[in-house]
Order: sequence, then C-alpha cells, then structure tokens
Amino acid sequence: MAKSTLQTKPCADGFCFLAGLFFGLFCFWSLTLYHYKPHFGFIPFSAKASDYGGEAPILHSDPPHETFYDDPELSYFIEKPVNNWDQKRHVWLDLHPSFTAGSRDRVLLVTGSQPSVCKNPIGDHLLLRFFKNKVDYCRLHGHDIFYNDAYLHPKMDSYWAKLPIIQAAMVAHPEAEWIWWMDSDAVFTDMEFKVPLGRYKDHNLVVHGWPNMVYEEKNKSWTGLNAGVLLIRNCQWSMDLIDVWASMGPLSPDFERWGQILTSVFKDKLFSVSDDQSSLIYLLFTNKEKWGDKTYLEGEYNLEGYWLALVGKYDTLAESYIKMERNEGVLRRRHAEKVNDWYDAEREKYLQGHERRPFVTHFTGCQPCSGEHNPQYSADSCWNEMKRALNYADNQVLKNYGFVHPELTSSEVSVVI
Repeated sequence: MAKSTLQTKPCADGFCFLAGLFFGLFCFWSLTLYHYKPHFGFIPFSAKASDYGGEAPILHSDPPHETFYDDPELSYFIEKPVNNWDQKRHVWLDLHPSFTAGSRDRVLLVTGSQPSVCKNPIGDHLLLRFFKNKVDYCRLHGHDIFYNDAYLHPKMDSYWAKLPIIQAAMVAHPEAEWIWWMDSDAVFTDMEFKVPLGRYKDHNLVVHGWPNMVYEEKNKSWTGLNAGVLLIRNCQWSMDLIDVWASMGPLSPDFERWGQILTSVFKDKLFSVSDDQSSLIYLLFTNKEKWGDKTYLEGEYNLEGYWLALVGKYDTLAESYIKMERNEGVLRRRHAEKVNDWYDAEREKYLQGHERRPFVTHFTGCQPCSGEHNPQYSADSCWNEMKRALNYADNQVLKNYGFVHPELTSSEVSVVI
C-alpha cells in the first residue's frame, strides 16, 4: 500500500500546554466582559470602526460592554442632575463607532403637545398638521424626530414642559449632537432651507434673538429672544444650563420670588409668573461669561419668525419662486423626492439677492389646542393663517407628488401641469 504523502507532526508537550493555557484565558476574558463594571465617565479603551462594521449606523445590535446605561444611578428625571455627561457620551460613541460618520451634524428634532384632548374643536386637527409638517421636514433632511405628549414632571407643564423632555432626549440619544426643540405651533415654511450648523461650532445654544434686547440695560426686554424654537448641543454645558434654568421654574421653592424678580427686571413683562423665556434671558446677561458667550442669538434668518410679520408675504413669495422656476428650466424639472438636495443647492444659486421664504413661522400667542389666544388677535385670524401657513409649506412637499393647493385658504388640491 502506498504511503500517504501528508505527514502529521505531533506538537511538543510544552507548546500544547501553552496553547491550551492561552485558549482558556481567552475564554475566561470573553465571559468576564459581560460582568465588567467600568468607572462611569472614564474611557477604558478605544474601539475601532473596523471592529463593528460598515459606514452606516448599526441599529440591530449593541456591544456587550457596559456603558452609563448600566449604571443603577442613571436617571432621566430632571430633578437629578446628569454629571460627567461628555465622558459618558464619548464612551458610548467609542463603543458604537458606526455612528461616528456625520455625528457632529446629527440632529434630533423634539416637539410635543399636552396629554389631554384639545379644548379648541379644531385643535387636534391643527396639531396633527403641525406634526406632519415637522415629519416632512425631517424626512427631507435626514433628521430623527421625537414627539412627546406626556408631562415628564408633574409640575413642569406649559412652557416649562420642554426642559424635562430635552434632558431625557439627550440621555436617550447620545448619538445626536444637537437637540432641536420646536413648539407645537411652529411651522417650517421653507422646506428647502438647512440650518447652518457650522456657524455654531463654538456655541452650545442657538435661539432667535437680538443682542441689544438681551444684554443692553436700556433695551432689555423679555422678548429679546424667543425660546419656542431652539438648538441645544448634547453636552455637559447644556445639562448644567437645564439644571440652573429649571431651578427658576415651578420645581423651585422660590418660584414666586423668581416671578417678582423677573417682573422687576423686565419692565415690559406684563405677568408676574416666572416663565422659561425671561428666565433664560436673565441667565444670559447675569452670567454672560458662562451662559451668554456660548449662546448664539440668530437674526440672519427666521429660526423663529413671528407669524403676523410673515403670513402676508406668502402669496408674493410663491409667485417669485414660480417665476424663478420658469426662468431657470433646471428648477422646473420634475424629479424624485430623494434627490431634492441637488435641486435645493441649485436654487441657492438663484436666490442670491432675492427674498427667500421664511424658514419657520411661529404662531406665538395663538394657542391652537386650548383656543385661549392672545386677545389682541381674533380666533379666525389665528386659525385661518395657520391653515395658510401649513398649505404653503405643504405645497413645497406635494409638488414632488404632482399636486398642489391652488388656494392657500383651502386644503383642496389640483394636479400640477
């Protein structure tokens, strides 16, 4: 019988022993990963992107290494401050490197409404349309969105309700660099416009406002900024701001005293209750080095635009955009919604020197759900202009589906020719 040409060489006893020992230690180390308890806030090691796969965020698995979520002391409750958040968030991102790409510009839009049925007969319908508007904008620009209809603290309602939601959203979304709060009655009325996040690289809070009305004593006003729409960076500075800001609200035993202080500081403030907006302005000018210097008061575009100053422009602006499309054939070309970004960039070339659509129209004072609008407005003016704003924005979405609202006062549609 012919001998096999394959020869097996028995390994030396010492080598086999070392190999077995190494294999045993490797198995023991692998098992202990499930019981490893790091010092929260300390970065024990750095994982590489290649360890966990491709470029797109991995959503179907979570590495077994423990993070701040495994800390029994973790709380989403606003009455318990979050500490070492920058480190904790960094550890989480280090363990989830598939979220690294685009992380500096990742946005979570947060909005919501009260948990009860609206008193205004058309309030729930209006809130649904306001929400649809925000979903449309987020879909077009690749943002995640969270809609909350629960009070996350029983005392923090009305305009104070956003602070517990924003803090909980930061903890729930360490992958998001920015939390974008929008009041329920704010409408995106330029669906193409992109927030220039690069402009805010040295800031942690962005609100629409006027520096002279915030920092100059003679011009100080409780309307020096509007806190109904804001961008806040997901970082420890923001956690600290929320903690201090909330301490001026209904949680504080000094809540009534804060109302008196704010009323004495802001001569144009007509009600004595401490509110979120005047409280924020107070923090900015009383501690400018800590809070004001990291806050960007945006005034170059309508991050939050007062509705009465904007709604009268819709028809003229719509005609201006239609004329632009007629003159520039590439803008009139039909296209898939998924390639909107390219056409948006093309339009920017022709918008130079022209008035553009207001980015956000905010119906402050109208109260669509309760119906308890500011007495200086009529109910009809509030509800009718809301419908016009929503249809104006919806036309920018529906055109990609071949339809349009020919009249902004009506929800009826016709085919685009």
